[in-house]
Amino acid sequence: MGRKYFGTDGVRGRVGDGLINPEFALRLGFAAGTTLVDLETLPAGERPTVMIGKDTRISGYMLEGAMESGFSAAGVDVMLSGPLPTPAIAYLTRALRLQAGVVISASHNPYDDNGIKFFSAQGTKLPDAVEEAIEAQLDEPLACRASAGLGRARRIDDARGRYIEFCKSTFPTELDLRGLKIAVDCAHGAGYLVAPNVFHELGAEVIAVGATPNGLNINDEVGATSPDTLRQAVLDHRADIGIALDGDGDRVVMADGQGRLYDGDELLYVITRARHARTPVAGVVGTLMTNLGFEHALGRLGVPFARAKVGDRYVLEMMQERGWPLGGENSGHIICLDKHTTGDGIIAALQVLAALRASGETLARACGDLVMYAQELINVRMPPGFDWNNDSRIGAAAASAEAALAGKGRLLLRPSGTEPLLRVMVEAPDAALATAQAGSVASAVRAAIA
Repeated sequence: MGRKYFGTDGVRGRVGDGLINPEFALRLGFAAGTTLVDLETLPAGERPTVMIGKDTRISGYMLEGAMESGFSAAGVDVMLSGPLPTPAIAYLTRALRLQAGVVISASHNPYDDNGIKFFSAQGTKLPDAVEEAIEAQLDEPLACRASAGLGRARRIDDARGRYIEFCKSTFPTELDLRGLKIAVDCAHGAGYLVAPNVFHELGAEVIAVGATPNGLNINDEVGATSPDTLRQAVLDHRADIGIALDGDGDRVVMADGQGRLYDGDELLYVITRARHARTPVAGVVGTLMTNLGFEHALGRLGVPFARAKVGDRYVLEMMQERGWPLGGENSGHIICLDKHTTGDGIIAALQVLAALRASGETLARACGDLVMYAQELINVRMPPGFDWNNDSRIGAAAASAEAALAGKGRLLLRPSGTEPLLRVMVEAPDAALATAQAGSVASAVRAAIA
């Protein structure tokens, strides 16, 4: 059974269009509440409870209220955390023994998008089967329990402090960040009241960037998707290192003191290399987008590597299947399963900083053995239902690109799971070759669509 509403990371879209509106959020809350009540076996008299968190988008207030109403109608109690990073909701759901967690966020998208995603009682993304069960319930009529069976809602005041302490607990107790000046770009997003405090309380001098949200400026030329702002802040403030989160705080990009930027592949390599030097790492999971240079560098270390489908949920599933501790995406989603159940930008940054503090190395030195391939990514907007996979023009352009790469690089075509885009990615040892072949295939895609 295919999923009708859920993408790779929950339900997402433009506010007011399609699914991201109060009516759908109400129905989704009721459907999720009904499904979770049916799936959970609770002791007699104990009420199912979920937590709803959100980022800083102005539409979060509207969707939060609608989701709360839907859960209440289904007989589910609700705890409201206010703005908190996505991984904070995953942690609190597990720590408070709740039935599920809900995050209202469109992650790295602009403010006029929003989305709704769920975490299980174990703090992991819901399996496809559970999302499909929720979708099936969405097609049923909206109902309401009798008054005595309705859910209640309350705000949890100490959620932020709990999560800050949890993040700090993942950093080695014998280390600290004293003497470091760190620029922290919060993307005007969910981490703006959390991330600066975490690094400050571990001893760093913190320069907060992108920490004044107004509901409309999330990810607006700040954060992990606009890392030049972080780079400039590092240079302007003469910081030792820079950390940029995205709008919901589950991905990270970093910069060194010279303003050089490091993506998720490079940061995951730093973490893996440091851990492998102490205890052999069983293996690392990447995705179809992971740089070939990363794969080759792990091979030189003797660390097994495997690729999952794009999306941190699929990375996590493969990590769990293989019993491997580390995984991530070049976009900055990094999962350290011994620290958290999901990707967490703050915790990933702390693991990088721990590796650097323990070794005394710079980011550049820690990445010295990692030679990245040139990677050109072009996003082509496509209409719904476009059968790109069977178009002869696109197939011919892809075959031509593969021949030009001659086995020394790779071409990847894949539809986005969150936006109406076809992603065209080419990797090659030579940047000019990657750019030329990606441009050629993207042009063929545009011509086929036209």
